[in-house]
Amino acid sequence: MAMGSPQYGCGDPAGATVTDPVRLEIASDIAHVTLNRPDKLNALSSRLLGELVEVLERVAGDPAVRVVILSGAGRAFSAGGDRDETGEPWGVSLEADTALLRRFMESSLLLHEMDAVTIAAVNGPCAGGALALACACDLRYAATSARFVTAFARVGLSGDFGGTATMAWVLGPAKARELYLLSEVVEAPEAERIGLVSQVVPDDELLPHVQRIAERLLSAAPGALVAMKQNLNDGLRLPLAEVLDREAERQVRCTRDPTFDERYGLQGR
Repeated sequence: MAMGSPQYGCGDPAGATVTDPVRLEIASDIAHVTLNRPDKLNALSSRLLGELVEVLERVAGDPAVRVVILSGAGRAFSAGGDRDETGEPWGVSLEADTALLRRFMESSLLLHEMDAVTIAAVNGPCAGGALALACACDLRYAATSARFVTAFARVGLSGDFGGTATMAWVLGPAKARELYLLSEVVEAPEAERIGLVSQVVPDDELLPHVQRIAERLLSAAPGALVAMKQNLNDGLRLPLAEVLDREAERQVRCTRDPTFDERYGLQGR
């Protein structure tokens, strides 16, 4: 994929259109991934979820991409699952439906574990699985119109896309349990107060603000940011002694290994 030129959809760019449910544009080492069903508040249909996984796999495999911005077209980040969707590909069997959903849920793992720093830019409704996707990102910024809700308890579902884990990492287990079990709506100012988002800005400033954050990240040494993200992720799941072992090795590589940054492009220091 040529850097600096926009590419849309997850298939052949020549045949893709701006009506694809997921749009991808890469420029200057920043990938913009846009959920693109604005007429449905970017509800997470099977087609959208399938394309989202493919787009994120492509981005994660591109060493030139250092920052990924996830946003929604129109007046919503995403209203969550598409409750109007019935029939295929669902309803085949318990095993088949479980496997399909797990495939779609890979998007959360990709956002959390890819080398690139991932940022959610949230405007309007952000519900259900979409909130879980936002929590899987490294950073979150919100427009004043943003409203967050887990929503699963309201419709008799238990939750998906890893939100029960990622929200607990972001907010702590007690607050995550409250928001999941009670399904309360969190307005943008409250989301900033509790740490769900880093900052709230006016709607028309959201994407420019997040773009500036992304450009700021590009000024750092590429290998150092990758290693830092690995350290942070290790801290969520490993004993402290093992975290210290890995931190020490990565820190030394940052200071002494001349090839460390070469894996990720030009050195930023």
